[in-house]
Amino acid sequence: MPRSKPLVDSTGEVRNLTIKDLRALEPMQALPASLRRKIGTRGPQKAPTKERITIRLSRDVVERFRATGEGWQTRVDAALQDWLKRHKSAA
Repeated sequence: MPRSKPLVDSTGEVRNLTIKDLRALEPMQALPASLRRKIGTRGPQKAPTKERITIRLSRDVVERFRATGEGWQTRVDAALQDWLKRHKSAA
């Protein structure tokens, strides 16, 4: 079995990859386990509970929620749920 050419040259620069090189790569093996878990494939939801939308929010609102770290969008959803509980609909 012929050996493949190294992906880097003697100076440490990555050489131009061929289609054959790309097909031989196993991208998930090069990633750390923590990142593989985050980008792992997820099947369809059995019962979708949320709806994907586009919403425009004030920059300061987004910045403050993002500053709270990972899961900030879930916290935005929780804040909106709380608002709905406190402001009952007239309809």
